[in-house]
Amino acid sequence: MALDGEKDIDHIRLERRRSSAWVRWPAGWWGLLPSVFSLLIFIGYPLLQVIGFSVLDWGGIAVGKFVGVGNYHDMLSDSDLRESLFTTLKFAVLTLPLYVLLSVFIALEIEGTRFERPVKALMFLPGLITVAASAVSWYTLFSDYGVFTALTGIVWKWGSEPWAALFLIVAFTLWQHLGYGILVFSAGLKSIPSEVLEAARVDGASEGQIKGKIILPLLRPSLVFLGVVGSLFALQSYTAVFLLTKGSQQTRVLGYYLYKVAFEDYRFGYGAALSVFVLLLAFSIAALQGRFLSRGSAA
Repeated sequence: MALDGEKDIDHIRLERRRSSAWVRWPAGWWGLLPSVFSLLIFIGYPLLQVIGFSVLDWGGIAVGKFVGVGNYHDMLSDSDLRESLFTTLKFAVLTLPLYVLLSVFIALEIEGTRFERPVKALMFLPGLITVAASAVSWYTLFSDYGVFTALTGIVWKWGSEPWAALFLIVAFTLWQHLGYGILVFSAGLKSIPSEVLEAARVDGASEGQIKGKIILPLLRPSLVFLGVVGSLFALQSYTAVFLLTKGSQQTRVLGYYLYKVAFEDYRFGYGAALSVFVLLLAFSIAALQGRFLSRGSAA
């Protein structure tokens, strides 16, 4: 009897520990619940809807017809999609290296100087202006009768020359986002211990060697982050193309082509399939960039 009583007491204690542990756990989870709930409602549910629409032949009004993977199969023979992918690739090749290199260069040059804060403020200011307002100002500046033409006498033929239109979009994108890249690298620079740099100087390292052998390798996490963000900028670029060039053939990037298919041609099913394709492409590029740079860091 005494043994049975002790077993009952141990069982009660064990149940109390389990119940108290269960009571303690939800305290942290309840704090995450609003964020998780918001992600499910505003990201998870719309994503599931897009995936559902991507298997339909749907114009946005009548009931869609189920076509399975037909929309994805049509991508293989879509010449306009291939052309927009090639344009996006050209845009990324022109924009991303300049974006990263200029951000690193300016962040290194102004670090610790008296011009650091004013330069950061001026470079970040374009990012605070709405894209629409910035595009209107650039359109006015570089039009045939704009300020640039009046001051220099040079007509920027971005309305008729393919290369000029693409370079205009590249310059506009760099102007708008460069301040963000400078801030990211500046934060990375400030996280580097000053003792490491001072030890290198004591050992006789030049400033060039310090930047190339110490600072840049330590900035690799910032480089990974900006590489991923810059790639997403290239894939999602739409507003500047729409406002500056009206989606002309030479600047029809993937983001604008998706908009044209869905909201001009009213092929919402195919547009949803393109959205899924862009999402998978963005994830793949981000994963490849992270793996490549992490391997370089390990080496």
